[in-house]
Amino acid sequence: MTQPTVLILPGLGNSGPDHWQSWLAGRMPGLVRVEQADWDHPTPADWVARLEAAVAAAPGPVLLVAHSLSCILVAHWAEVPGASVGKVAAALLVAPPDVESPAHTPPEVRGFAPVPTSPLPFPAVVVGSRNDPYCPAARACGFAALWGADFIDAGEVGHINPAAGFGPWPMGEKLVRDLLAAA
Repeated sequence: MTQPTVLILPGLGNSGPDHWQSWLAGRMPGLVRVEQADWDHPTPADWVARLEAAVAAAPGPVLLVAHSLSCILVAHWAEVPGASVGKVAAALLVAPPDVESPAHTPPEVRGFAPVPTSPLPFPAVVVGSRNDPYCPAARACGFAALWGADFIDAGEVGHINPAAGFGPWPMGEKLVRDLLAAA
């Protein structure tokens, strides 16, 4: 079987050079970052269309590696009739935000509400944090349950981004490599 193409899906604002997704891309050549037209003012339909185009263009199966808002993007995309969900070998969904909560998320992401509640049609792992300012751990665990995904409690690691000290994130790299090995 063909090794999956790893698609990096950054969240709001993109993942800068100090983000773990950028660090991972430097350690695993060949990863493909899905670019969005507007990283700071996301439009759900545009982001879904960009994800669909990237998955459809991949030469074989894909592994989705999403952070923050892109976790919710993946759930929305998976519900689109005719989406290329059959090409997804697995998804790693890290630090999903609660886009339904004005207390936890900026207004720019609320267009992604409501959070889809359908099980994902591919294997997935959700990684949450006990002190993520954008989503309580119980809510992230609830997303995993709704989506039929495994849940990993990463401990008190904030939003798993540079502000929380993640640049290098060996646990994330191991999860990606484990998902690739299982694909």
